[in-house]
Order: sequence, then C-alpha cells, then structure tokens
Amino acid sequence: MTLTPLATARQLALDALTPAAPEHVPLLESLGRFLAGPLIASRSLPGCPMSAMDGYAVIAEETVGATRDTPVRLRVSETIYAGHLPLRTLQPGQAARIFTGAPLPPGATAVVRQEATRPASDDTVDLFVTVPPGRDIRPEGEDLLLGASVLHAGQRIDAAVLGVLASLGDPLVLVRPPPRVAVLATGDELVPPGTPALPHQVYESNLVLVAALASEAGAQVVARERARDDDDVLRPALQRLAKRADVLITTGGASVGDRDRVKRVLSALGCTFLVDGVAIKPGKPVAVGRLGSTAVVVLPGTPGAATVAFDQFARPLLLHHQGVREQRRRVRARLDEGRHKQAGLTYLVSGTLETREDGQLWARIRAQGAGQLLGNVGAEGHAILPPGRADFSEGDTVDFECFDRPQYLAAEAP
Repeated sequence: MTLTPLATARQLALDALTPAAPEHVPLLESLGRFLAGPLIASRSLPGCPMSAMDGYAVIAEETVGATRDTPVRLRVSETIYAGHLPLRTLQPGQAARIFTGAPLPPGATAVVRQEATRPASDDTVDLFVTVPPGRDIRPEGEDLLLGASVLHAGQRIDAAVLGVLASLGDPLVLVRPPPRVAVLATGDELVPPGTPALPHQVYESNLVLVAALASEAGAQVVARERARDDDDVLRPALQRLAKRADVLITTGGASVGDRDRVKRVLSALGCTFLVDGVAIKPGKPVAVGRLGSTAVVVLPGTPGAATVAFDQFARPLLLHHQGVREQRRRVRARLDEGRHKQAGLTYLVSGTLETREDGQLWARIRAQGAGQLLGNVGAEGHAILPPGRADFSEGDTVDFECFDRPQYLAAEAP
C-alpha cells in the first residue's frame, strides 16, 4: 500500500463532496449551522439615538454648574417610554422624563441619571450634576450601522449570533443543509450494547462514537447499522445506506487481512477511491472515495484509530458539505515524555496542555494505542510528531493542535 502524506490526503479527500446549495431556514432552526454568505446590516442598531438610563433628557449646556447645593431647575416637557416616540422638540429650559431604551427627543444632547435628580414640583425637576454632551445616550448605529458587514460567510451560529440575527428582524437565515450521514460498523466480533458479550466479543462502541462525532460536526445521522465480515451481507448494506446518505462512514474491515472486506466490496460496487492509506498513526488504513453521488469514508475498526481518522478526514468532509473549513489553534509545546515512532509517519498523540511554574507550555501526552478509548476523554488536542524523524525526547518542542475555539471560514468564495 502506498501511503499518501497527511496534508495531501486531506486536500484530495475534499473532492469526494461538494458544498450543498444554500437554503433559507427559520431563525431558530439555524442554531448550530453555518452562514452561507456574509451578513450585511439591514438596519442600524439602535435605529435612533436612545437613552441608556432612566432619567431626564436635557440640553447638556444647561447643566453646567449644577450641584446639590445649587441645582439647576428645568420644566418637564413630557415623559417618554421605550417604544414610544417623543411628542415635541426639547426647548431651552426644559427636560424630558425618559426611560432606558426610549428614543431621545430632538434637541436633547445628554441624559441626567435619575439618581442625580429630584422632582421640584409636578412639572419641574432639579438636577444636581453637570453632564457633557452625549452622556448616557446610545447614538444611532452604536452597535451596527446600516449597510455594515456584520458576520462573515462560514460563521457558526451560536446563541450570541442568533441574537444578532434576531435583532435585524429577518425571520429567515441563509445556511447550508446538514449532511445526511449513515454509519456502518463491520466485524464478526461486534455485539450491540445490552446483549451478553463473551470475552472474545466487542460491544459496537464505534457505532455510537462515530455517530456522535458526526453529530458534533453538524451532520444529521440518518442510519446506524452493523454488518458481519461477509461480502453477501456487506454488499446490500453498503448499497442501501449509500442511497440514503450524502456521506457513508464505515468502521472496521479497512486493512488488508482476509476478513477486511469493506474496501474490496466498495470497489466492486464502483467506488472510486481518492485516498487509500495515509501516512499517519493511528488511522493509517483510512480511505475516502465516491460511490455514485455519495462520499464514502472508510475508518479503521479500532476506536482510537477511528477517532483520529474521523477527525482528520470525515470531520473536514462534513464541514465542507456545510460550506466551511475549520482552522484550529496551534501552539508550540514541550513533550512531557519521549516517544519513538516510525520515521515516515505523522503521529497524532492526544493530550492536554499545562503551563508550568517557569512559564513554559508542556504537552502531557497520553499512551498511544489504536484501540484506546479513554485516551480521548478530556483530550485538549493532538501533539503532532511530524515525519522525517523517529525519536523525540522529553522536552522537545512540537506543534500542539487544539480542539477548542476553532475558527470556521468559508470553504469557497461566497
């Protein structure tokens, strides 16, 4: 098997699927999706000058010299509540009673907070402070100006973004639909959870794991099945699931043993592989191809290898369908232990980061094993041990790719 370098393989794999056509969805249904185009402000926020406090709208110059001992007394012209328009222009010698979020009356240039005032009579108020022009006023467009570029294509819609979208008043959001994913776990040794398992049997954790990883990447999981390592069982299962999904992900049967049948059956069905074997560990047997209009990702059957291979190939493909590419933070960190590896492979070792007393950032790497599951729990990212080198010593500095706070960028020009 000729192994493809990791970076090359990741780029080749994206050709298995094209971004879906954008669609408008109701505002609340857009949560967790990605904007399919830039968002331009359709109005200013706020739409007019507004009071930022409860108090009195005034002409700022008329408050000069005001103290508790020598207050400035003004006549109250009107009361303005949020959602109501002022009835008149503020004239010299006047103040308008105003509440937070209410539009400023024409002529007013500042707001005096309520606690710095005292009613003098039914229609007059005493002011105790000098305020400069603009004090406690939210100017028109303070948050957003009409026509301004607000959000970029590829922005993931979380609760904060949803609030911005709602504030602009459009009930529909332009996003790309989630990819439909079918997961097939293969292996004679697999038994479903809830079924008694003999010591030589394995619970089909990959079926749950991969479906959950797909959901975290924004996909809609439409099927989860398992099949024995038998061509007559695999063939109809692969055909059926491929028709239901944009992306078909298999686990197990990915290598070259006699019972590793998945790639052979897919090839017989007409699958064209863009990637077949990558110079990484774990996950070396991973393959990506096309079966008709469906993208196919063949993952190894061991959980640790399946997780890494999914992260490097299935996840980018699912995001690509949604019109985005993920850009993760990378930091330089020192290894907390030495590691021997195959010189020709890139190793992706899960771990956490620790800043020590000397201020140095260290990567606390975990035991490397294709079958491991616990090593993924609480992992903050991958320490990347690049090809071209076999031995790494404790204290050597490497790239550490972080899982948290990724950026999502448009996969293609909007």
